[in-house]
Amino acid sequence: MEATVSDERPGREGPATFREVFAQVEYRAVFTASALSWIGDYLAKAAVTVLVYQQTKSVALSAAAFAVSYLPWLVGGPLLATLAERHRYRQVMVTCDLVRMALMMLVAIPGNPPWVILALLFASTLANPPSQAARSALMPLILPGDRVVVGLSLNASTGQAAQVVGYLLGAAIAAVNPTAALLINAATFAASALLVRLGVRDRPPAMTAAHRSHLLRETGQGFQIVFCRPVLRAIAVLVFSAMLFSIVPEGLAAAWAAKRAGDGMDTGVAQAVIMAANPVGFILGGLLVGRAVAPARRLALMRPLAVAAPAVLVPALLDPPPLVVAVLAAACGFAVAGLLPVANGLFVRALPDGYRARAFGVMASGMQIIQGLAVLVTGVLAQRFSIPLVVGAWSAAGVVLMTAAALSWPSRETVDAAIEAAERANATAEAAPGGRRPRTSVQPARPAAVDERPGDRGRPSHAVT
Repeated sequence: MEATVSDERPGREGPATFREVFAQVEYRAVFTASALSWIGDYLAKAAVTVLVYQQTKSVALSAAAFAVSYLPWLVGGPLLATLAERHRYRQVMVTCDLVRMALMMLVAIPGNPPWVILALLFASTLANPPSQAARSALMPLILPGDRVVVGLSLNASTGQAAQVVGYLLGAAIAAVNPTAALLINAATFAASALLVRLGVRDRPPAMTAAHRSHLLRETGQGFQIVFCRPVLRAIAVLVFSAMLFSIVPEGLAAAWAAKRAGDGMDTGVAQAVIMAANPVGFILGGLLVGRAVAPARRLALMRPLAVAAPAVLVPALLDPPPLVVAVLAAACGFAVAGLLPVANGLFVRALPDGYRARAFGVMASGMQIIQGLAVLVTGVLAQRFSIPLVVGAWSAAGVVLMTAAALSWPSRETVDAAIEAAERANATAEAAPGGRRPRTSVQPARPAAVDERPGDRGRPSHAVT
């Protein structure tokens, strides 16, 4: 966000390189810290489910131990993310890492009853929304121009790789000693806190104490700025729509593999192949599109990829074998990976600095809820109809929805004007005494700033984060 409009605008520069992104000292610190935390998190998820099951022999409690990490986003993600706006981003990230480190060490104490483990896990995951919101808001301050898109692609791909590595390591270590896996997770949080503390510059809070109102009101402003501005709303709708379809093969993998038992592939292997396919496709898509495709072309590809994400799953109607299902899921992951980082980069550039953490909380919570609902609804439908029919028909409906979202996408003039409006707001805030001072309210008329260019043909539409 520190570069001028002409420097940042896609189409006037080539794609940023991995070398340029990793040349930023702060990004290297955040990237490494995030990768360690992600691996530790997934390792701990695998270990905790084993630990709870060993103690209780209850599948329900074991599943609850896995699902508890999603609860903070569902019950208060935007509210918790708003806290990141009130404090220094580095301070928020370090504090959250240290809190999670301490709580995971408590979880690792031998002999804890299951209810204590679940309570401690829930408490530790309450730190996720503010930590992730602070990291998200920090990214465009660290990486100017097209580098933020490449950096976001790297983060997203690394997160998917960390999921695969963390689950594999967690399952392997937990089979021998679940406590050791939990202590490793605590150590990753300690290392993450140290990396952020030493490698990230200490910046003032996005919202000063004098400009705070009420936490609930500030959270409401996050919803208001996302859904009252045409470009941000368009991004939100496109991203939320994509989440409705990409998660379905992974969510139904176990039942799908069991239904096709005897197709020349072991049921467990078939489930693993289907579940891993989407993350693998995501990794490949994020790295390839983020690095090899020019910024202007990435923006042009965003809408076709949005339609392609559900479209590649429609052949599930033909009831293909598990290996083909995995290929379809990988193709879907590839398309989503080409879409999300570009949408994220556009989102942060069209968003004033003082609202980034709150807007992230809105988007992250929405994505979690929508993915959960998609798996729940398709799971209920699969009780009555065949899984291939459910996935294929669900994806065909997704093609219609994504096509409508793509066709109603704002014009280039509208997008450019939104970015310029955000940059003017940031420049005004920086010039004010005391640095950044975001408004304590979002004016309903504010979206007009997006349409202020003469000849603007934009319309409110669906967008990407």
